[in-house]
Amino acid sequence: MTFNSTSAPSQSLFLLLIAVAAVSTGAATADLIELHRMTKPLAMLVAIIFIATRAYQSRPKGRFESKFKTWLLIALVCSLAGDVALMFPGYFVPGLLAFLLAHLAYIALLKQGQAWFPSRRALVATLGLGAAMYAVLWVGGLPPALRAPVAAYVVVISLMAAQAIGRATVLHDTAAWGVALGAGFFMLSDTLLALNKFVVPLPLAPLWVLSTYYAAQILIVRHARPS
Repeated sequence: MTFNSTSAPSQSLFLLLIAVAAVSTGAATADLIELHRMTKPLAMLVAIIFIATRAYQSRPKGRFESKFKTWLLIALVCSLAGDVALMFPGYFVPGLLAFLLAHLAYIALLKQGQAWFPSRRALVATLGLGAAMYAVLWVGGLPPALRAPVAAYVVVISLMAAQAIGRATVLHDTAAWGVALGAGFFMLSDTLLALNKFVVPLPLAPLWVLSTYYAAQILIVRHARPS
């Protein structure tokens, strides 16, 4: 059994992850605050259990697979911390820091067995998109106190997406492209969140922000595997 295999128990957990993510998104969109506060961290908790279960079933003996599993779990734990922080007013910076650490863990994960940023085109494209979004936020009213933290976050998530896309161009398999697509959804979700928070309120913002966020995490946890 490989690390990416899916047995009946882990398949059930994966379906549960999708269901909880859907409920969380729906609750936020319908302004059901208490239900959302329960289901949002629960979704990432299910994702962590899913990965831990899959790793236990595969029993990776090599150091390479063990490191891969560890970085993935660290990324999900940091994402869980970020989800919790961002649900409460006044905790934007701690939430931003938690997700910055999550993306650093994802970079370390996707670096396993690969060169740094194998596709220079992907690196230029993601950094360019990140720079354009940061410029929009700056002009749109990003508070001075948040300019440095947000700039650091934009650079890190852009590098994460570049590493994911570059890895996919090297491996040329469905799983790697699934992870790369997840990284793209992550950038899209954060772009929508930032526009809604700092530039202009978006119609049905929770629906678009959370649906793309959960699409990102689900694609990554489903397709991430050692290269």
